[in-house]
Amino acid sequence: MDPARIPVIVGVGDIRSGRAGDPAAPREPLDLITAAARAALADSGSATLGSRIDAIHAVKTVSWSYDDLPGLLAARLNLPSPRSSTSPIGGHWPATLLDRIGDDIASGRSSAALLVGGESQATMTALRKSGTDPTTLGWASEPGGPPAFDPADLGSPAMQRAGLIVPTRVYPLFENRVAHESGVGPDQSLAESARMYSAFSELAAKNPASWTCEVYSAEEIATVGPGNRMVCEPYPLMLNAMPFVDQAAAVLVCSLAVAREHGVPEDRTVYLWGGAGAADPVDVLSRNGFGTSTAMTDAVHRALSRASIDASALDIVDAYSCFPVVPKLLTRTLGLPARIVPSVTGGHSFFGGPLNSYTLHSIAEVTRRLREGAGPALVHGNGGYLTYQHVVMLAGAPHPDGYVGDPEPAQLASEAPELVTGYEGRADIVTSTVEYGRDGAPATGFVVAHTPDGRRLAGRTGPTEAVALSAFTETPARSVIGRTVHVTDRDGILSLRF
Repeated sequence: MDPARIPVIVGVGDIRSGRAGDPAAPREPLDLITAAARAALADSGSATLGSRIDAIHAVKTVSWSYDDLPGLLAARLNLPSPRSSTSPIGGHWPATLLDRIGDDIASGRSSAALLVGGESQATMTALRKSGTDPTTLGWASEPGGPPAFDPADLGSPAMQRAGLIVPTRVYPLFENRVAHESGVGPDQSLAESARMYSAFSELAAKNPASWTCEVYSAEEIATVGPGNRMVCEPYPLMLNAMPFVDQAAAVLVCSLAVAREHGVPEDRTVYLWGGAGAADPVDVLSRNGFGTSTAMTDAVHRALSRASIDASALDIVDAYSCFPVVPKLLTRTLGLPARIVPSVTGGHSFFGGPLNSYTLHSIAEVTRRLREGAGPALVHGNGGYLTYQHVVMLAGAPHPDGYVGDPEPAQLASEAPELVTGYEGRADIVTSTVEYGRDGAPATGFVVAHTPDGRRLAGRTGPTEAVALSAFTETPARSVIGRTVHVTDRDGILSLRF
């Protein structure tokens, strides 16, 4: 193998500013990202490697807009004008970009690259509440400025009509269908999620870059009450991602030849084997079903196949964990036992969920674990509404074939049922969830159902139907999935008769 074509991670850095309940002075995302990048450069153990960086790739920052974040970062680091890119929105991008960097190095298009991302969402929230304009604090406004909003980011017209416009409403639809197909009731599903997230909280409490440092029991996580209100069934607040954080991360990648040339110690070197990605239809109402992720299955199996490794040989698995259904699906896709803890950071709820850049923190922590002697690792990124999936594989030793990744995602087709609107008649509930108000009462139900002739309908209900749909208004909890109801659809507002 030619060392000039073998991609290796040689430096990582991830930081936080402040902590849950202990805010720090406001810091612009660019400041945090610069600090993380400098930490990654120092972590390499080389004083000269920075001069070889020929590409900077940024995961899109949402809390503040930058027209050219890589260019601003290059100026701060006194780097020459490298090639640069900034990703669109999506939590899969850290894994996707890392895989592309590996492919660039393996193909000779790059010799060293910096991958960065970060958010100051906690700071932005506090500044908005106080009425403070960040530009008065010196935040970059040219190029850049306050974040823009694109209504298309909410979802397709059909999703918007049905009210399925935010992750907190959509991911529970998958969770509840997965549980139903597995023969698991709502109480058991919630208990499984709580046990996994309790283990996540233990990891987060030990991580210096974590947003929280509290360890929570499974009972605390599963119990709805003050400070842990039900958001959308079956997810109370502690099972939702925490995006209001100030965190940043950076990863320095180069060829093995460049690492050796610049004196990077062998014990700092982690090998990027490669990965694979796939995408399901953007419109969740155009998916084949809600009980699986076809894109995840495709990406995971292609990555393992190209690496000629079985999932049982993985020593580390880190799952994107914006909601419990994602790590649950990943462990099932890998065929691993439910008792494993698929995280190294502590997950979005406790480590923190800095929007698109979370997986960069996972890559940083996995790199540290591999340096300590851990075996092969798989890091997973998820974007959209379980839409975009990408996994990368890292190890402390080179793959016999060098880089074996497949960085361009497969675009998967769908044969979903026809979507019908304005329907009235009988229908079978495929999946549903209930959103709660701040008063702790069921407020809105969300339903996907199939008509007797196999067509699909979707919409939202008022409070009365929400109570009837709720799994947790009875003890023990009971699911309405699979029940037949009479539906009247008026412009996405559903009236239900059980």
